[in-house]
Amino acid sequence: MVLTAAIHSYVAEKVEHLEDITETIIAAHVVLLHDETRTKQYVVKAHLAVPGPDIHAEDAEADLYAAIDKVCDKLAQQLRKRKTKLTSTKKHKAQLETEGRKRGYARR
Repeated sequence: MVLTAAIHSYVAEKVEHLEDITETIIAAHVVLLHDETRTKQYVVKAHLAVPGPDIHAEDAEADLYAAIDKVCDKLAQQLRKRKTKLTSTKKHKAQLETEGRKRGYARR
């Protein structure tokens, strides 16, 4: 499969939308595979390098653009889940600290 400018710009645009969710994306690696022997001919694998554990997604579809869309949706879902987990942890720690100060407990 030949990587055309249209495919490259489409993938780059999708990765830019992921940066709207979090600005901490260090690198993105996207692999596009075409296998004519399968019913779902196009396989898209993506790897996002972010602080902490990296994020991976993979999908196979009969249409290349549909596969890219599905992989980006999976990555966006994982990024939102990661962001929610990080912010709720920070809020929880701050809440414990303020409660401890109100009650006179020293946090170690």
